[in-house]
Amino acid sequence: MTTQMGKQWDDLLLHWSPRSPFVRKVMIAARETGVADVIRLQRTVVAMSAPNQLLMEHNPLSKLPTLVVSKAGQVVKTIFDSSVICEWLDYQFKPEALVPSERDDRLHARKFEALGDGILDLLLIWLEERLRPEDQRSAVHIAAYQTKFRSALRYVETNVGSLGLRKFDVGQLAIGCALSYADFRFPFEDWRSGHCHLSDWHQSFSARQSVLDTPVSDDLDPQLVSIL
Repeated sequence: MTTQMGKQWDDLLLHWSPRSPFVRKVMIAARETGVADVIRLQRTVVAMSAPNQLLMEHNPLSKLPTLVVSKAGQVVKTIFDSSVICEWLDYQFKPEALVPSERDDRLHARKFEALGDGILDLLLIWLEERLRPEDQRSAVHIAAYQTKFRSALRYVETNVGSLGLRKFDVGQLAIGCALSYADFRFPFEDWRSGHCHLSDWHQSFSARQSVLDTPVSDDLDPQLVSIL
């Protein structure tokens, strides 16, 4: 632990799930900033239809990931969501490992982080719709989700050169996690088709050690796939 950490807190607890793409984003960030070994993981089950009362003591929205920072057994602060946690880890442990300080580079990274997180939000509500009984699914909504997803893919494919030429940052982290989650939950969408440059970029993303160390996986009953 760093001296700074010893002065300000002595425990970092992450409400965690191996199924959540937003948790994976934070776990990759923890490895990129060199602090994965000092973060305690607490398996926390959440679902859109079943708020977790214990988690809401730290995050009123009952969402993962949530980081609880404590000192001498007392909570100092709670940090959420994944974007804020990633920035906090970057600032505290390895400045500019993921969040550039130069204005234009920072805006570029933040824009693609917003896009990657937006794709993940889209995939999660799409998944919820797919899990409804067939006679209750909205074909209109599913078509809209597909349209937005494909639009996002086209945008990133067109702009992937600007990602590949830059130092790894939170924008690339978010885009990579979103595409990997599409593989995990929507393999039938075959997002690589027609997006060869993006496919090549994702292959290099997937080869990073921090990504290899944090695979998304199922640890619950397959009938409960809506639960993170």
